[in-house]
Amino acid sequence: MDRIKRKVILMFGLGIVFLTLGVVQVQAAIDGITGTNFTLTAKEDFISTQDGGSLLLWGYANGTGRAQYPGSTLIVNQNATVTVELTNQLSVPVSIVFPGHQVSAETVSGSTADGLLTLEANTGGTVRYTFTASKPGTYMYHSGTRPELQVEMGLVGTIIVRPSGFNPAAPTAYGHPGSAYDREYLFFLTEMDPRIHDVVEFMGIDALAWFDYLSNYFPNYWFINGRTAVDTMDVSNSPGMGLFPTQPYNILPLMHPGDRVLLRVVGAGRQTHPFHHHGNHARVIARDGRLLDTGTSAGLPDLSTAVFTIQSVPGQTVDAIFDWTGKGMNWDIYGTGPGYEHNCIDLVDNRTGALVPDGYADATSDHPWEWCADHGKPIPVTLPAFTDLTMGPFFTGSPYLGKVELLPPGQGGFNPWGAYVFMWHSHNEKELLNYGVFPGGLMTMGIILPPGVPIE
Repeated sequence: MDRIKRKVILMFGLGIVFLTLGVVQVQAAIDGITGTNFTLTAKEDFISTQDGGSLLLWGYANGTGRAQYPGSTLIVNQNATVTVELTNQLSVPVSIVFPGHQVSAETVSGSTADGLLTLEANTGGTVRYTFTASKPGTYMYHSGTRPELQVEMGLVGTIIVRPSGFNPAAPTAYGHPGSAYDREYLFFLTEMDPRIHDVVEFMGIDALAWFDYLSNYFPNYWFINGRTAVDTMDVSNSPGMGLFPTQPYNILPLMHPGDRVLLRVVGAGRQTHPFHHHGNHARVIARDGRLLDTGTSAGLPDLSTAVFTIQSVPGQTVDAIFDWTGKGMNWDIYGTGPGYEHNCIDLVDNRTGALVPDGYADATSDHPWEWCADHGKPIPVTLPAFTDLTMGPFFTGSPYLGKVELLPPGQGGFNPWGAYVFMWHSHNEKELLNYGVFPGGLMTMGIILPPGVPIE
C-alpha cells in the first residue's frame, strides 16, 4: 500500500470510529511536559517526511528518551523558578538559550565552556540553566551554540508560561479577560535544507566548510510541530503505532461555532512563514510573550489587531484568538425546511450578555452562536446536479453544518460529522510541498464541528 493511501486511511478511517463513538477523540490541549525541573539530553536521531524522506536530527530528548523534533514543550506557571539540566551526547558542544528570560547557568558535571551566548556543555557534560518565569506567554528555547546550524538540525522547542491563578476550567493566556479561550493549539513553524543534514550525516560536520549551504540556504521541507503534511493531521504521539517516534506532536485544530481558539504561533526557523487560517480573521493579542494592551482595557486588548494571515517571522512568537460563528455566510448554516425550525429568538450576544439586533442566538437556542439574521435562509446558489460534480472527500452532500446526505458511490467519506473543513497553511505556495511534491509542507486542516459533537 503506498504511503499517501496509508496516511489517508489512518487519518480519516479514525473519523468513522469517532462517529460511532459519538466523540471526536483528538488532543484538544497542547502536548507538553509540566513542572519546574526538566532534564533534557541533546542526542542524534532521525525524522521522517511525508514523501518518504529521512533526515538526520539533533534534538532535545526528554530525559533518557529519544531525541524529538521539536523539543518537548515545557509548560510552567508564572513566577515559578525553572531549572533545565542539559546533558550533551553529541560530538559537538551544545547549549540552550531562553529568549525573554533572565537566565543563570552553572556546570553540573563533565566538561563545559563559556560560549558566545551562554554556558555550553561539551560531549558528556551537563549544564544547569535556571530562570524565573516572570511573565506569562509563549516563548522559544533553542541552542545558543552555532544556532545557524544547530537550530537547523533540530535543537529548538517551546516554553508556555501559564498566568498566575491559571484556571483550566476558564483559561486565559495572560490573566486578562481578552485573552480567554476555550481550547489552544501550538503552531511551531520551521523549515529544513536536506543538503545540510546529508553532509553532516555522511561526511561529518567539518565537511560543511567545503560547501556554502549555510549561507546559500535552500530548504525543501516545511513543518508544523515537526511534521510535514499530511502527517501533521495524524494522531499525536501515535500510541502503539510507532509512526513518529521522534515527531510526537500533531496539529489538527478542532472547534465548535463560537469557540475561542488560542493559536500559539512560533517562528522557529530562518524564514518568514505567512500562516493563513481560512474561514475567518484571527485577532493577534500578543507578541513575544507580551500582551498587546496598554493596561486600561477590560475587553479585547486595546492594541490587538485582526489579521487575515499571521506573518510569522524568525524568532518571534504570536498569540492570536480565532473564532468562527457562520456570521457573513448569508445562509442558515444549520439547515432550512422541515426539521430545522430551531429557536433563534433571544437575540443575545453570548460574549457580552447584551441584546443585539440581528445578533447571535443565546445559549438556550438549539444552535447557540447562530447569526439570527441568517436564520431560515437557504444557501443563495443553486447547487449543480451530482452528475455535474466531482465530489471532494470532505463534501458531505450538503452545504449545512452537521448534515450528511447520500453521495454517489465512492465519493466523499472523510467527513462523517458534517463538519466545515478549512485548509490552514502557509500562503507561500512553495511551502506546501515535500521536496517538490504536493500536497505537503506547512499545512493542516481547521475543522468546525457542529454543536453536540464533543471534543476530548
